[in-house]
Amino acid sequence: MTNYREIVTKAVVGKAKKSSTNVFSFSPEEIPNTILGCWVINNSFNGTNNNGVVDVSGSYDVNVWYSYDNDTKTAVSTKRFSYLDKITVPIKNGNLLDNTNEIIVRSLKQPTVSKADIKGNDIELTIEKEMGVEIVGNTKVKISVEDIEDDYEEVLDEELSNEIDSINEDYLENE
Repeated sequence: MTNYREIVTKAVVGKAKKSSTNVFSFSPEEIPNTILGCWVINNSFNGTNNNGVVDVSGSYDVNVWYSYDNDTKTAVSTKRFSYLDKITVPIKNGNLLDNTNEIIVRSLKQPTVSKADIKGNDIELTIEKEMGVEIVGNTKVKISVEDIEDDYEEVLDEELSNEIDSINEDYLENE
């Protein structure tokens, strides 16, 4: 006979990813002539529930290496930028995102500078990234359980069995 049991466990109940592009500009101390390199570091972020939508808020530092003074000198300028991405995560089984769910955010593609331009005295940066969100919540798993009897058969060691068979049951009566 087969019975069914429900196991309540935590599992990923929703998953989504979002690519985004942000454009930032800033003014370095000197007037830049040429951009020699750009890189993004210190990307930090977290996700929070905002009425069923996950708000991924974070920030990163952008280092821009540029030349100035008619390309005779170089400098590196560092600027911290903040971002906010709203990600709608579909939840399985029609459940809703609530405060009991755990939100896990991952950077699927690290922020990178895809374009850097000089606009007057400012540097304009286009930064691309991809974030992934997983929602962990309670879910039920139904499994089939077969009834198995727990009766054990007694098995005697063969040598012990031979000794038991050789015992004289009338030993005490003969004396």
